[in-house]
Amino acid sequence: MTLSAAERERLADVVRLQPTKNKELQEQWGMESGSEVHGYLEGHLSDYYYRNEDSYICATPEAAELTGVEPGVEGDEDGVDVIRVPELEAQVFEVVAGPDERSESVVSVLHKVREAFDADPEVDAVREALQSLRRKGVVEVVYRTVPTFKLTVERDDVDVEVV
Repeated sequence: MTLSAAERERLADVVRLQPTKNKELQEQWGMESGSEVHGYLEGHLSDYYYRNEDSYICATPEAAELTGVEPGVEGDEDGVDVIRVPELEAQVFEVVAGPDERSESVVSVLHKVREAFDADPEVDAVREALQSLRRKGVVEVVYRTVPTFKLTVERDDVDVEVV
């Protein structure tokens, strides 16, 4: 399916806002009703979205690739304003070194998550969370003896929504 520029832009909204509801897209797109949103999604973007187990609208991985938009990230050229992430990513965001602090290893972040949240994630899950936050533009990798991580933004400048 070949998308027009307008369809591609609306698909980017779905990727950026996911998981989302008809109402949020209705407001974003200036439509009259949730039914109109549903009709548009089915008529124009049916190959690129699905509804999750909670009936929220989500974009397929192909949609993110096609639009070049990172899922669950809102912002503009000045930076990221909102990220929608799973609970572990929110926890990692909360404890990883700030932009003015020395970057830290995955294991260091793992210990901080365990201490701060009384959680016991696997080291690979923390590594994946850090890489996901890197792709969202809020964490950077600093290569030392091992890859280390720190925020690229001030924690207070980004709203984190757990999905």
